[in-house]
Amino acid sequence: MDIKLKDLIEGKRSVILERWFDAIIETYPTDATGFLKKKQDRFANPVGHAISKGTEGILEVLVGEKELTEDLPFLNDIIKVRAIQDFTPSKAISFVFLLKTVVRETLEKEIRQNQIYDALLRFESKIDDLALFAFNIYVKCREQIYELKTDELKRMTYTLLKKANLMYEIPVPEFEIKDPNCNT
Repeated sequence: MDIKLKDLIEGKRSVILERWFDAIIETYPTDATGFLKKKQDRFANPVGHAISKGTEGILEVLVGEKELTEDLPFLNDIIKVRAIQDFTPSKAISFVFLLKTVVRETLEKEIRQNQIYDALLRFESKIDDLALFAFNIYVKCREQIYELKTDELKRMTYTLLKKANLMYEIPVPEFEIKDPNCNT
């Protein structure tokens, strides 16, 4: 990452994280946004906490020299929450792209003064890669949810059929195995 851009982002890290957090919260229904913004306690507000910690970790990886991979735990945490909440795929990963807007708006003057448009494009390219990883994670989470729902439906159906005496279990006869080599 370009040193100038990295220094600019690090210098305004708290502002960027706060604005990104607020932008993500705005993707939720209005009745939930007040609660999500007020409480970032892990137990009182696990969603707000996951978003807050996740955005910090994501920005750290994007700014740092670490390699972007699909197994980023903080990205996983945010996507799992959004997959459970029945966001559409585009809405679920839209928070990743919100970072581009936040960085551009927060550092607009500095980017123009330092003429670091190429560095900004490379940074935004990393954000695009992150969005692709987020989409893969979202799909895996949704598959897991559908598998769990299917398994639960099978269990419920079996239980109902059994209770209604519409299920008949065929006893499996015990067979004797006769082996000529065995002396029993």
